Amino acid sequence: MSNDQPPPSPGQPPEDDPFSKRPPQEPPRSGQPPGGPSWGEPPGGPPPGGPPPGGPPPDGPPPGGPPPPGNPYDGAPPPPPPYGGYGGGYGGADPLSGMPPLADSGKRIAARIIDWLIIAVPLAIIGIPFKVYERATDNDSFDDTVNSLNGGGQLVFQLITIVAYVAYDTVMHAKKGQTLGKKWLKLRVAMLNDGSTPPMNASLVRALVLWLPALICCACLWPLLLLILILVDKPYKQGLHDKAAKTVVVSVSQ
Repeated sequence: MSNDQPPPSPGQPPEDDPFSKRPPQEPPRSGQPPGGPSWGEPPGGPPPGGPPPGGPPPDGPPPGGPPPPGNPYDGAPPPPPPYGGYGGGYGGADPLSGMPPLADSGKRIAARIIDWLIIAVPLAIIGIPFKVYERATDNDSFDDTVNSLNGGGQLVFQLITIVAYVAYDTVMHAKKGQTLGKKWLKLRVAMLNDGSTPPMNASLVRALVLWLPALICCACLWPLLLLILILVDKPYKQGLHDKAAKTVVVSVSQ
């Protein structure tokens, strides 16, 4: 009698086959695909006390709760800023609201003439050594006049004239907003947005636009153009020099 075991029947795994002794698989839980837990989730589901489904709650108070500390408006949007300065600048409901009376055009012209004389009289005396008046008495041709300007004292005198007028307007307006002519006629130049005294850069821009074209090429046409713009400009009566520097000329009590 043989001790050999009968061979396993076809289709039946041998007893030493490890796959034949696997424990039965548990039925999949709801929401979990068959075959085991999903990626990133440990077997058995999320640990107790973990975040609820859908991710952690958002930071901050729940909807409808009180606003976070430091908000002075209790959740409401901040109020719009009031119109400040002289008329609140362009686009305000009333452009002239809060602004002193605009300077009278006649007084502006008179103040400009006074300032021009304050500079012109000393320059006329200074120009004598530079022989600036010989051109008016000589019968030289235009080419000779240009050559004398480019190579003689008249060019130097012209540079001195430009520096004198520009420096006078720049320094006086940056200091108190008034030249001597404006001070005597109780006028003042101020920044349009807040009424402050123009800073040095705004005063320089204003003086350059005012004087350079008149002193270089357009002695009569440029002042006339500025005057026309002051008369027709609304609502601030600004010339090109005022628009370039964002300034306005107003009347003051002293």
